[in-house]
Amino acid sequence: MRLDDERESSNFEVQDGRGGGFGGGLGGGLGMLLPFIGSRFGCGGIVVVLIIMAVMGVNPLSLLSGGGGQAPQSTSVSRDPAKLNDIQHWSLRVLGSTERVWGQVFQESGVQYQPTVLSFYSQAGTSGCGAAQSAMGPFYCPNDKKVYLDTEFFNELRQRFGAPGDFAQAYVIAHEVGHHVQDLEGTLGQVNKAQRSSGEAEGNALQVRVELQADCYAGVWAKRTGLMEAGDLEEGMRAAEAIGDDTLQKSAGRRPVPESFTHGTSAQRMEWLRRGLQSGDPAQCDTFKAM
Repeated sequence: MRLDDERESSNFEVQDGRGGGFGGGLGGGLGMLLPFIGSRFGCGGIVVVLIIMAVMGVNPLSLLSGGGGQAPQSTSVSRDPAKLNDIQHWSLRVLGSTERVWGQVFQESGVQYQPTVLSFYSQAGTSGCGAAQSAMGPFYCPNDKKVYLDTEFFNELRQRFGAPGDFAQAYVIAHEVGHHVQDLEGTLGQVNKAQRSSGEAEGNALQVRVELQADCYAGVWAKRTGLMEAGDLEEGMRAAEAIGDDTLQKSAGRRPVPESFTHGTSAQRMEWLRRGLQSGDPAQCDTFKAM
């Protein structure tokens, strides 16, 4: 992507220190985030999270161990651009491009877009939804309306998932910003309410629609930026394919269980990203009516 001339967003923070380790049972580290995952994604979501951890080389049993972990530590936050590294500066140019695009989209509807904040952390941090862990990958927290990112995930995307390229990395950020857009639209609140009164399989199916819509919104962003270059489409498709629920479960040596899916199959993720890329129209991203 041609991001060199794109404005860097000023909506960021850098967490210094570690927000918590894997020790102390479910009260520490990722265990603090599991209740949030369970309430939002159901038990199947927790299963997928543990599978992702296994694929990324983190022992899920460490969550249940009472020893050998690190105690939670305080986290300070910096908003000084001088302390950013190159990949963080690059990520903020991606974020700046999402602000430009979604600002235009919302303006077309007579509404002002309220940007999200990108919170950088390393290995472990804190969020409004509990502890942040790099094994979780990037995520959006509706409680504080922030996107959380350990940029080491980009190395995992390239090395473990076979999805290299700057567009693949930008797609990951744009997907999480897509969740912020859903939050502003009220979609996340409506889905969360529906999930509280539904069974596990139905709740997971609703979450799949949420994730696929965020993929489509990422495609809308990419189309509207005007910054795509040759090869970007292929990079995005490889990334979408690599992080499908069925592919992740197969990579962990498991038989895919559709009822446990929370993000959609590789084919579905590719389809909805492509739909956004082809149309550039958020109205074409209504996964709740199309599926």
